[in-house]
Amino acid sequence: MRLFLAINLPAAVRRDIATATAPLHDCAPELGWIGEDRLHLTLKFLGEQPESRVDALATALATTAAQHRELSMTVGGVGAFPNFRRARVVWMGVSQEPRLELLHHDLEVAYDALGCELEGRPFRPHLTLARVRDALPVERMRSLWRAAKRIEYNTDFAVQSVDLMQSDLSSGGPVYTTLLSAPLRSS
Repeated sequence: MRLFLAINLPAAVRRDIATATAPLHDCAPELGWIGEDRLHLTLKFLGEQPESRVDALATALATTAAQHRELSMTVGGVGAFPNFRRARVVWMGVSQEPRLELLHHDLEVAYDALGCELEGRPFRPHLTLARVRDALPVERMRSLWRAAKRIEYNTDFAVQSVDLMQSDLSSGGPVYTTLLSAPLRSS
């Protein structure tokens, strides 16, 4: 099973992000745009896991989530990794919130204890909007960058849970299934 840990966004926020970023699709329709229903913040990619480990992975998530209070997540601003000139991913930013960073850290520690590989890069929270399959001409990327600078969307919302997600690859893109929604403490 291909698994990851995520914060899933409320439907209204996903819809608003899709509407706000629609001009980007018009600039580069050939990019691999992420469907509105799949917008999320990945906290940890677990990769292929045997079904026999799902209970232990779910227990680690539930235990860790219960140690953290609900938090507010702010999203806004569009960028690209590594940059728009050589973009591989187009993203919407997530504010660096200390409690989000601590939640991420504690999940890394809990899953390291289960033998899951530690992420080697610093945590850079973001929502993937599109993947760049083939490099676009420089002028097209400049156009995308200019359109991204004009996106003025910004919002915040309450994060009440962290989800253990299964990703099944299909010809129409990945299909996500929530295996466990682990609540954060309400106070």
